[in-house]
Amino acid sequence: MPEYIEGGAQVLDLATAVKDGILGGPTTLLPFSSHKDSANGKPPATNQPDLKRIMEELEASGDELEDIPSVFICPISLEPMVDPVTLCTGQTYEWTHIQRWLAMGRRTCPTTMQELWDDVVTPNTTLSCLIQTWFSQRYVRFKKRAEDVDGRASDLVSALRSRQIKGQARVHALKEIKKIIGLHPSVKRSVASSGGTTFLASLLGPFTSHAVGSEVVALLVQLHLDQESRSILMQPGKISLITDMLNEGTVETKVSCARLIQTLMEDESGFRSEIVSSPSLLVGVLRLIKDKRHLNGVFSGLTLLKTICTKRHETKGLLVGLGVVPNLVDLISANSNLSQPNLLEHTLQILHEISSTLDGRVAIKECKNAVRNLVWVIMSVSEACTRCSMNVLWAVCEMAPECAGSAVEAGLAAKLLLVMQSGCCPEVKQRSAELLKLCSLNYTTTLFISKCKLTRTIQ
Repeated sequence: MPEYIEGGAQVLDLATAVKDGILGGPTTLLPFSSHKDSANGKPPATNQPDLKRIMEELEASGDELEDIPSVFICPISLEPMVDPVTLCTGQTYEWTHIQRWLAMGRRTCPTTMQELWDDVVTPNTTLSCLIQTWFSQRYVRFKKRAEDVDGRASDLVSALRSRQIKGQARVHALKEIKKIIGLHPSVKRSVASSGGTTFLASLLGPFTSHAVGSEVVALLVQLHLDQESRSILMQPGKISLITDMLNEGTVETKVSCARLIQTLMEDESGFRSEIVSSPSLLVGVLRLIKDKRHLNGVFSGLTLLKTICTKRHETKGLLVGLGVVPNLVDLISANSNLSQPNLLEHTLQILHEISSTLDGRVAIKECKNAVRNLVWVIMSVSEACTRCSMNVLWAVCEMAPECAGSAVEAGLAAKLLLVMQSGCCPEVKQRSAELLKLCSLNYTTTLFISKCKLTRTIQ
């Protein structure tokens, strides 16, 4: 029989381990199936759906299960066993996994690699009982906690709704709800089902303090917004408060505001385009991406800015006027500490959108280091970044041929040749060939070959 080690001591009798409370003490066991016939290796007549369901529910809830006793873990799957069986070597495995091992013609023990002198598997009923006991107790505690936190969250929302809580106590109550949701995601459903989302949305307004507003926004971005909540949040007074907090709040508040606006923009039918045409809102987003000390803020700002440029084309000219291009070019510097694919891809996709306008192309042309930084990106980060960078360079160089010369001097020709010889998709290679041809128009053949620094390859 397997041994269970607790605190360095060996417990040979696992049933005694339960009796003595080492694994939690006795409890009402879940019903479990009859085990397989050890003589013919048939699977059990019925599975153990209750135990499997409990394991899945605990895992989905985010319940910490790192302290599962090691003897409960199957050495093959490294997951808790539902139907443990023991080989002749004394090692215990989950029945389905060891059956698969034996069905492949292997006649060794997976753990010890000892040759099996008998391929009969024996149901480990004691360990099965312990596993069910342990998970049953864990599940009961989880359910009780869930009921407690659901009730606490509902009480707090009810108290806020009845205005029993005022002033600083209101902020503390909102913080507590946010903490409960963070620790127990299942509480989101109970808050939403009791109308909590709509109520929280109604708390925002022109006379709401930033202390309360920041906590409300932090809660709303964690909850599902129904149509009624979205309609409430679209009201001018509420948008004005969110915009103010986007400009003046803490980094965490700014990130929450950006995420909330991003969520509201997902509903194109009900979203008012004038909201993101507000210079104040756009300035707040630009400030967020400019602060490179906080990468989560940069990413949230870029994500929102990308959505605005993609869905609201009329804002591109306004963004150019507010100075978005220098901010974006600074993010793709070779010396930047933001050289991460997801951040750079968002940055370059926004630049690509901006370059679709004449004002955008002019701003990129006149921005110091823009061409050099775009050349650096090619073949340095990802294929998506390479594609976007070449598209922006194409738009700018086609408008202003002198930029092609600057790009070649920065090493563009050699990089384009690398793209053409790489494993990039045909579309990217085609754009590379087109851009290479465009750049060559300002040079004699001999001089252009020398600029490529790959003379033999070209010849």
